[in-house]
Amino acid sequence: MSYDAPAPSSKDALEIIFRPDPNVYDGRWSNVGWLQELPKPVTNLSWDNAALVSGATLTKLGLEEDNIIEITVAGRKVNAPVIAVPGHPDNSVTVHLGYGRQAAGRVGSGQGFNAYLIRTSDAPFYTTGTLKKLEGTWGLAITKSHFQDHRSKAVSGEGTGNNSLEADEAINERGIIRYATLEQYKADPGFANEGETRPKTEMDTSMFPNWEYKDNAWGMSIDMNSCTGCNACIVSCYAENNIAVVGKQQVRIGRNMQWLRIDTYFEGDLSAPRAHFQPMACQHCENAPCEQVCPVGATVHTPEGLNTMVYNRCVGTRYCSNNCPYKVRRFNFLLFSDYETESLKLSRNPDVSVRTRGVMEKCSYCVQRITAARIEADKDNRAIMDGEVVTACQQACPASAITFGNINDKGSRVAKLRSDERSYQVLADQNTRPRTTYVAAVLNMNEELEQGPAEHPAKG
Repeated sequence: MSYDAPAPSSKDALEIIFRPDPNVYDGRWSNVGWLQELPKPVTNLSWDNAALVSGATLTKLGLEEDNIIEITVAGRKVNAPVIAVPGHPDNSVTVHLGYGRQAAGRVGSGQGFNAYLIRTSDAPFYTTGTLKKLEGTWGLAITKSHFQDHRSKAVSGEGTGNNSLEADEAINERGIIRYATLEQYKADPGFANEGETRPKTEMDTSMFPNWEYKDNAWGMSIDMNSCTGCNACIVSCYAENNIAVVGKQQVRIGRNMQWLRIDTYFEGDLSAPRAHFQPMACQHCENAPCEQVCPVGATVHTPEGLNTMVYNRCVGTRYCSNNCPYKVRRFNFLLFSDYETESLKLSRNPDVSVRTRGVMEKCSYCVQRITAARIEADKDNRAIMDGEVVTACQQACPASAITFGNINDKGSRVAKLRSDERSYQVLADQNTRPRTTYVAAVLNMNEELEQGPAEHPAKG
């Protein structure tokens, strides 16, 4: 069966687009706390759905993000929050299905609004309707602004905020996001490390001698060309490392506990931006700023180069989090993990400690998997082989953007990627010397598309 696009019913009518939610789909997964708390791709919205519009449409209707609106379709009405999304077409509204359920369970009931109320069988994918601003705000939980202030009220032009999400600074000044076109790469293969004050392999010349890692030295490489920002790595980290679900109100005040996040940068005009997705977790720095300020030695270096947490030592000063330039440490402000419910114990990984109130936590490079591989290798009296240790995020990534291994093994895949001319370190100017490196993207763009869209034949 095919469905024809409906004609606009009036000059004030907007196109309403119905889509399954990227996290809970049509509502069947709405009672899964991991997926409710997982920030959605692009919007980083957690614990809710919203009416998605372009910045131009938001301004045209006199709205601001988080305003409550009334969506009317053929006499059917539903109230919803509204947010602007870079790249969204004008005069269109996208609503995600699967929310607003009343009997989904302890987690899923009462979350978001029910878009099914305005969806009919004769127009299941798109229809037309109107929006009306109501009083008040919804109280959305958007995690994008928790660690780096990427959002603002500026939604048009060449400014900062949601127009570019600080892309000018991220790309040009700090080099957080680095990329080149194919032609630029051919002309300058070393573009990713231009302006670096020293080679990546040069040792730090401080008064303290550098530690020599004789056997294993674990590291990670992330390919910026491959990452699509799907967030699968975040869910896998939840499952593998017993990360607590904290709820919407705690997420709103910045207390979400995800060890890994996807930083999204939009470059250029809001109507047609270029998006950059960057997974960001603990970088396991050789010269870790967190270790230098912990008064009780709760964050230390292992003989294999991991920046690890000793939970029993942590007294919760949070100095380490304040001193981390990557903002990847998470603090248990409350007892987020349920120690009492017996059924929940069966859902947890027995190889990973369940953290309690007052303890700092962060990415561990899946140290439990490293230990398991080491035990198996010792049984056979051999070294750990390349590819034998696979982190949870690496295992879940559908694009194979994450590579992990022993950087001391020059034949390992991660060592080869680290030696690639496109490999770079984030915030290398801080002299943190992170173990996680990124492979700069090379874009092979269509020149005709770069020139902009052609004029529609119906116009003129």
